[in-house]
Amino acid sequence: MSGPLVLGIESSCDETGIGIVRGHELIANEVASSVEEHVRFGGVVPEVASRAHLQALVPTLRRACEKADVDLSEVDAIAVTAGPGLMGALVVGVAAAKALAVALDKPLYGLNHLVGHVAVDLLDHGPLPQPCAALLVSGGHTSLLAVNDITRDIVELGATIDDAAGEAYDKVARLLGLPYPGGPVIDRAAAEGDPNAIAFPRGLTASKDLTRHRFDYSFSGLKTAVSRWVETRRRDGGDVPVADVAASFQEAVCDVLTAKAVDACEYLGTDHILLGGGVAANSRLRALLEERTAAAGITLRRPRPALCTDNGAMIAVLGSEVVSAGLPPSSLEIGANSGLPVSTVLV
Repeated sequence: MSGPLVLGIESSCDETGIGIVRGHELIANEVASSVEEHVRFGGVVPEVASRAHLQALVPTLRRACEKADVDLSEVDAIAVTAGPGLMGALVVGVAAAKALAVALDKPLYGLNHLVGHVAVDLLDHGPLPQPCAALLVSGGHTSLLAVNDITRDIVELGATIDDAAGEAYDKVARLLGLPYPGGPVIDRAAAEGDPNAIAFPRGLTASKDLTRHRFDYSFSGLKTAVSRWVETRRRDGGDVPVADVAASFQEAVCDVLTAKAVDACEYLGTDHILLGGGVAANSRLRALLEERTAAAGITLRRPRPALCTDNGAMIAVLGSEVVSAGLPPSSLEIGANSGLPVSTVLV
């Protein structure tokens, strides 16, 4: 397979990822996670994450090069997540990428983390149809996108106006006495529960909300509803049916996510949608979106679960697309941007 050989560096949150791709061929994808260091805090601590990146970046880089049987001098370009994400964590990756670019005399490409979650599907399923809708669901972001050109033209149709879906999972897990991170444990608990046991609210789905927030999401009210239900149950001396609460909460989240995603496809006039981000590994979200897209005649694309969470491969393949499109490299003066908008693919 032909294409540029690109090294990708990802350090936006609590995973240190190094990926190496040639075109759309994945050669190496090594990830070092610091999630266990955050468990006792019940969430990601930025300073802890930054220090973990400093410790993990060089060993992870070495593992990736060994796995790919590639010498750093052979790569055609260095790609790195420039944002969005935790500022301190981003700075570690950007600084490392700059050092490599200077030392190896290679072009540097500062890229958007969220667009990387879209691009990573190229490694599994090849070029995206254009236009294509994308639903990105992660710990820190929940967005609906119109992907007209993955290197130049991405429009955010809607996003969460408060908690991201992943944040809501973490908070509800804490309410139920379940460990961090909440996504996987809620998903497992929900498998044993009744998704119709409790009628939790669906945020921003009332007719008045759809006028202003047709493609936006809100999970703060749902989190509060779960909290009140659990508190009331405990106050009245009853046991909290963890599996039923988890299943009912998860159903409320996935119902809204998938309904608005299908609506976005109809609005855009596209019959393709991509599901990406860490929460895209959630079993109910994948199943319900598959069911609803099939009923609407929409083709669903989703990367393998291992590529849904943060990783260097997604940045490497986006870098490959940018290089192939002939876009100019980034300046060595670029900085990390924790609030980088999804419409800015290359900085």
